[in-house]
Amino acid sequence: MADRNGYDHTVDVLVVGSGAGGLTAALTADARGLSTLVVEKADRFGGSSALSGGGLWVPGAPAQTRAGVHLDRDDALTYLRHITEGTVSEARLQAYLEHAAAMLTFLEGTSEHLQFVWKPGYPDYYPEAPGGSTEGSVINIPPIDLRRLGADAALLLPPHAVAPSGFWIGPNELVDFYRLRQTWKGKRVFLRLLWRMVRARLSGERVVTMGQALMARLMLAFREKRLDLWLEAPMTSLITDGTGRVVGAEVSHRGTVRRVRARGGVILASGGFDHDPALRRTHQPFADPTLSLGATTNTGDGIVAAQAAGADTALMDNAWWYPAVAWGGGRVQFSLNERMMPAQFIVNGAGDRYINEAAPYEDFGHAMIAGEAAGVRHIPSWLITDDWCWRRYVVFGHLPLPRIPFAPVPTGRKLPRSWLASGSVVTGRSIDELAERMGVPADRLRRTTERYNTLAEAGRDDDFHRGESVYDRYYSDITLPVPNLRPLGAGPYYAFALILSDLGTNGGVLTDERARALDTGGAAIPGLYATGNVAATIMGRSYAGAGATLGPAMTFAYVAANDIAVHGVTG
Repeated sequence: MADRNGYDHTVDVLVVGSGAGGLTAALTADARGLSTLVVEKADRFGGSSALSGGGLWVPGAPAQTRAGVHLDRDDALTYLRHITEGTVSEARLQAYLEHAAAMLTFLEGTSEHLQFVWKPGYPDYYPEAPGGSTEGSVINIPPIDLRRLGADAALLLPPHAVAPSGFWIGPNELVDFYRLRQTWKGKRVFLRLLWRMVRARLSGERVVTMGQALMARLMLAFREKRLDLWLEAPMTSLITDGTGRVVGAEVSHRGTVRRVRARGGVILASGGFDHDPALRRTHQPFADPTLSLGATTNTGDGIVAAQAAGADTALMDNAWWYPAVAWGGGRVQFSLNERMMPAQFIVNGAGDRYINEAAPYEDFGHAMIAGEAAGVRHIPSWLITDDWCWRRYVVFGHLPLPRIPFAPVPTGRKLPRSWLASGSVVTGRSIDELAERMGVPADRLRRTTERYNTLAEAGRDDDFHRGESVYDRYYSDITLPVPNLRPLGAGPYYAFALILSDLGTNGGVLTDERARALDTGGAAIPGLYATGNVAATIMGRSYAGAGATLGPAMTFAYVAANDIAVHGVTG
């Protein structure tokens, strides 16, 4: 029943979205004594956070200092200034570094389920830049058995590809797993994986890792605090008073539009516009929303509602870009370690190399977009490799092992039939035959191959400097004298079509250092906050390192809830 002011429900803080940012905001608000409600559009919680790698880029995190690594905050600030190139305010950069580690300290003190670990040696994406770190600041969360969630396990948004029980790899094991044919560490990880599958079959355990583990653990803490979550409850609009202050929102819940009053404020953590065709056509005409790896319910609702309340936006043409392979049937697989392997290079539609293949994926996406804008087909590009590479490395999830019947991932020497049927990989006994099947000029591809082989023989990529950065070599073959470079040998050759995908859009509501939404004149809109992909990213058009999506999302959720506690609650 509505109260005398027409509200059906009243809380201090209304949080829109149930990803890592949303649940962090709710936990923070609750710790400050504020009543909280989280509303989620989907029928499951987690959003894109549940689909992610689950890492957080947090310089100076407690897990990092516990390991004896103490990074200088001034260096981190210098690094962020350098990579964002003036696109983000100094105040926001400083606020992030001031509050990110404190946010993790708060979460670790909130619940025994929230204990974070450092991923040593995973460098920043630009470790040689001023202030960059070769040690890295990637923070992960331990795996967890989903059975601990009870009934909530069925409500966690599942990953894009659901692996068999026991088929999980911890974040700190991944780099060794990619080297299963090259190192004993890699072989031990593979044997552990086999044992986990056997143990899961015997015991029924349902261990998850990365984004699934992060959201499962946040939900355990959320339930410990007895906080409220409405699923299948999309926010349809924000409610403002006569002064322009946001005082609540209309939420469609159980078939009824309910007016929710938020005495302190509304925190938008509802994701980007990954899967809204109209918004993407307007702001990113080069992107295909069906190929986004973000949650399918991310259609920009929070951004549109904020704009209607007067909010400004920024970086709407940007996303967390990722080169990927589309296998058909909606299955998209991003390319990471493949671009660091030796004996491979990437060309555009003209048959020319155009980038350091091992570059951070955000840079790679921008290069694809720029190439298309210049009139040369770059979407798709083609990753070209030889049979030696195919048989030696993990390539798009294919394990370089003899064929194992009923294996949960591709094995064996032959390309999977489904891959060939998708049209996303072609083969050729010669470079000329490969070029014909790729649809690129054979003479250009031949010259590119010869040039690449010459550079690889010399052990130095004078054209694009692949292998010169510590980051380039992270997933490379450390058993070779030159980990990133090797000439292509004899055929057959393989060419994988790389399309432009993304982990979600990252342009949206413009915010200040207190996570407050700003209007078109630069003034804060009272009662309205935004964090995560619904807000214009603090990373500008760059990407500091793995976890530079979730780290800021959770940090500014923490900042927003604390700001409401200090400044925002009205009678």
